[in-house]
Amino acid sequence: MKQIGFYGKGGIGKSTTVCNIAKALSEEYRVLVIGCDPKADCTALLREEDIKTVLEVLREKRSVKIEDIVVEGGKNIYCVEAGGPKPGVGCAGRGVIVAIETLKKLNVFENLDIDIVLYDILGDVVCGGFSLPLRFLDDVYIITSSDYMSLYAANNIAMGVKELKNKLSGVIYNVRGSYDNEEVVKEFCERINTNYIGKIPNSPLVAKSEILGKTVIETFPDSDIAKIYKELARKIYENREKREPKPLSKRELKELALKYLK
Repeated sequence: MKQIGFYGKGGIGKSTTVCNIAKALSEEYRVLVIGCDPKADCTALLREEDIKTVLEVLREKRSVKIEDIVVEGGKNIYCVEAGGPKPGVGCAGRGVIVAIETLKKLNVFENLDIDIVLYDILGDVVCGGFSLPLRFLDDVYIITSSDYMSLYAANNIAMGVKELKNKLSGVIYNVRGSYDNEEVVKEFCERINTNYIGKIPNSPLVAKSEILGKTVIETFPDSDIAKIYKELARKIYENREKREPKPLSKRELKELALKYLK
């Protein structure tokens, strides 16, 4: 079983990317997607029915079964949402810790015969709960756009990966808004010593699919953007190259951004 984590700045498109990658991989493998955002919307594009988070179920029941926290997201796809505390109360990262402990206790991976686990993780790894997966993930990917604050968050995540003695498998460039500068992302990858995995361009089909509550692979399977997600999924599954990241200093990161300022 391969466990893959996706980190990145909030709003960067992690959930859309992870759901489409899951859909692509499910053509050959049994995939479990674990949403680690307290909003519990990471797996929304994969499932039609509502899902109770792990923390919600644990608050309601003393004895928890697999079917209480796992929802099917189509053929060969299963969905789990960790959840979080009520707003203003408790640590959001605790949902991740409790969810992983519960899944292991119930032997979910073995009982569902899972081949690949995809973790959609909130972008900030300062909190121990959100950084917990870094301790056991087989592969760690960062999703970023080309704007400065996204790269800033990506650089912080690289620091967290290094601090916890893990390695980085690569960076995925997801174009957001009107600013599209692939070169700055490629140089960022080179400077921090990681792989540039590929680019997801802007596409109105992605936005239309999100409104329909589905992945673009499902709604527009023959589109160019669907093919890009499928190729990205293939690269991620086959990638075996992992390196210790070398995060930039704040000054170095700023200089890199200024170099590509137009």
